[in-house]
Amino acid sequence: MAIWIPDLTNREGPKYLQIVDVMVEDIVTGRLPAGTQMPPHRELAYRLNVSPNTTSRAYAEAVKRALLRGEVGRGTFVRSKEADPTRAEPQTLHRATKGPIDLSRNLPMPGFSEPHIRRVMADIADESGLQSLLDYQTDTDLAHHRTAGQSWLKTCGVVAELDCIVPVNGAQHGLLSVLMALLQPGDLLLAEALTYTPVLAMASRLGLQTGAVAMDASGVVPEAFEAWCKSAKPKAFYLTPTLQAPTTITLSRERRTEIARIAEHFGVTVIEDDVFGPLKHSRPDAIAHSAPDNTVYVTSVSKSVAPGLRVGFLQAPRRLAPALHQSVNLSVWMTPPMTLEVASRLIMDGTATKMTEVQQRTAIRRQKLAKQILRDELLHQESDGFHIWIPLPDGWRADVFKAECARLGVLLSEGRSFAMNAGDAPEAIRICVSHEPREDRLVQGLEIVAGVLQQKPNASSMVI
Repeated sequence: MAIWIPDLTNREGPKYLQIVDVMVEDIVTGRLPAGTQMPPHRELAYRLNVSPNTTSRAYAEAVKRALLRGEVGRGTFVRSKEADPTRAEPQTLHRATKGPIDLSRNLPMPGFSEPHIRRVMADIADESGLQSLLDYQTDTDLAHHRTAGQSWLKTCGVVAELDCIVPVNGAQHGLLSVLMALLQPGDLLLAEALTYTPVLAMASRLGLQTGAVAMDASGVVPEAFEAWCKSAKPKAFYLTPTLQAPTTITLSRERRTEIARIAEHFGVTVIEDDVFGPLKHSRPDAIAHSAPDNTVYVTSVSKSVAPGLRVGFLQAPRRLAPALHQSVNLSVWMTPPMTLEVASRLIMDGTATKMTEVQQRTAIRRQKLAKQILRDELLHQESDGFHIWIPLPDGWRADVFKAECARLGVLLSEGRSFAMNAGDAPEAIRICVSHEPREDRLVQGLEIVAGVLQQKPNASSMVI
């Protein structure tokens, strides 16, 4: 291949770290395959118009992060995990590189976080405070983690006071904690007609009633929410206003303001799930901004940093914060200090923001790929996120379409998976573009889906 020259355009921070950041992205996406010989650091310095000391520091940092390996007399090479048994990663069903192409899981692109987390964990291990992170912690002990949460919330456009922030084990645990804290058996929980279905499972376990709020092409309908408030006295309304799963809709400023007004008027608590919010380049203010006394805001680092960290943050009205703290204590006693510390350091030194930007760029590039392949189906859809929502052509049933794609080796999700009421499920599919690490597999999967979309459904296959 041609000599590797990193594009540092619009990058911020020290030059040597900019070089390493591009290196990480190019290794993960396959533009720098394992075994590739890197240019001598002096030649790279000349090409980038920087000092040799800068490129030397970049290579040293990349070796420290296990991205590169040096061979005496030969040069520096992209490290091969397969060649090093201490670094080999077993294939799992979650990120397989063989077998069915999985477009069903809405997870961030893997691989970008590893070198950063490796660095932070090495720093923690070398410091004297490790023991405290392995012990029970009180809310006071976790104060600096709430400060990190405050910074993360600020990147999401939410200003929060420290004592109103509750660290949690990821957004899903946060949602369970909210439901446990604020609702009693028999209370009515509203959600969008198409929603994050684990919330419905939680509601069932807690003995809650549920109600579906109607949606249209612009998202959840405020008038439908108000009708529920007038007729049934709901206790809370759960929704995802930004990059809604599964529809990708980002609710307008006008609808957010109207929902906030209705919730305040009827005394309904809004549970605002904003896990996808950091991925959206330009979006309206959070509902929590318009209704701070009636909104519990939920976010996490799962979609932009690393889902395995299981770190999230709740921002609550002051009157509700004590109940949420108690709910967390009841369910897990404390959010694990070690993972909180890792996430906090990534947030406070700006790495988490950079990682989010990498995921944003990856999502945009893959969305463009999807549009090139699926064309007509995505003509009017704009999404900054990881998923795509496709209403099926007339004649197709979503379950049949899903089965046909699975037969051809592609996994995806159907509309019924997200519908609160099965009878209202649209004949539509959701495709996720970030779960597959290799773009060639993504392209292959999208081409298979495009081919099925061009087919006319077989009448005999409409009965399953």
